[in-house]
Amino acid sequence: MATATATAKNTRSLGAQRAEVSALTTYDWVALDKRGKRMKGDMPAKNASLVKAELRRQGMNPQTVRERGKPLFGSTGSTVKPRDVAIFSRQIATMMASGVPMVQSFDIIAGGQKNVRFKNMLNDVKQGIEGGSSMHEALGKYPVEFDELYRNLVHAGESAGVLDTVLDTVATYKERTEAIKSKIKKALFYPMMVLAVAFLVTMILLLFVVPVFETTFKDAGAELPLPTQIVVSASRFMQHWWWLVIGSIVAAIVALVMAKKRSIKFAHFMDRVVLKLPVMGNIMHQSAIARFARTLGVTFHAGVPLVEALEAVSGATGSIVYGDAVRQMAMRQTNLFPNMVVQMTAIGEESGALDKMLFKVAEFYEEEVNNAVDTLATLLEPMIMVILGGLVGGMVISLYLPIFKLAGTA
Repeated sequence: MATATATAKNTRSLGAQRAEVSALTTYDWVALDKRGKRMKGDMPAKNASLVKAELRRQGMNPQTVRERGKPLFGSTGSTVKPRDVAIFSRQIATMMASGVPMVQSFDIIAGGQKNVRFKNMLNDVKQGIEGGSSMHEALGKYPVEFDELYRNLVHAGESAGVLDTVLDTVATYKERTEAIKSKIKKALFYPMMVLAVAFLVTMILLLFVVPVFETTFKDAGAELPLPTQIVVSASRFMQHWWWLVIGSIVAAIVALVMAKKRSIKFAHFMDRVVLKLPVMGNIMHQSAIARFARTLGVTFHAGVPLVEALEAVSGATGSIVYGDAVRQMAMRQTNLFPNMVVQMTAIGEESGALDKMLFKVAEFYEEEVNNAVDTLATLLEPMIMVILGGLVGGMVISLYLPIFKLAGTA
């Protein structure tokens, strides 16, 4: 009972320390060193007085200490991207493998950061480590940037005394996962841009080009063919209700995103719909399998207990459907994993080389994703020509039909 009480006190104390560190403000300072040379820099602290005291302790004479102001249009590096974490992981792994102390490694990496928020974050983590926290505890103050899986891997490396090796594995893992995410975004971005361009071209034609032709037709007293009447009617509608069309599209997109965030059932439904799409669905299947295999392989290789790792692994698949399948811990019954994946996993378990088998599975499906994305880009090129050509060409032909009719009767 006493032990539980002490643990609770320690937990509250740690929470208080974390809250205290996160409340620090960054100050820009200018000071003179012992030789009278002008120096400048920045330092996170509770107030300016503590910054001046720290500068004097370091043998410098503070001249000005000012709280860093916020830029008019937001702070530089307002968000920390996953790619920033991936680069940091490689840097810290390389430095620690080379024998550079952890605190010094954080100091060097933070000094080279252009993203101000990430720089302050790394300095904060460094101060936590200097204060006696382990690396995974210090990273725990930033659960968004360093998720549970990341911290579990670091914790496993610290416990086993092979932190530099695990960090190298984590760096490779982050680089591979970010690479595959980039591929998926590329595959999704291309068709969305085509639809956006097609919509923009249609709006320009209906709002600005068709009205000019309509005026010409009225002056000439020409009888409009059915295709031309449809285009002219669409133009009149867009001129009066363009705001309603655009607003409806934006509202539909916002409603879709909000519904997916708030409703687990709807998100599950949308995920299944995406997985059943002809080409994109196959890419999403292969991506989820690749990320599952690499994540599970990394956690197993680092020595993280399988039960503890499953929740983090399920979240790393990028798919709600696959995440649920991972939590069930029954690959064969879900009918989502190909027979090759099931068999290689079983062989890896029997031979005691599960991590190596999972890495091979991940590499195979990552290559499949790369090939599928390249194939999708190749297939979309003629489709783009057909869509844009059919849309623009059809409208242009419908506008010129009355002119051809007038020329034929002249």
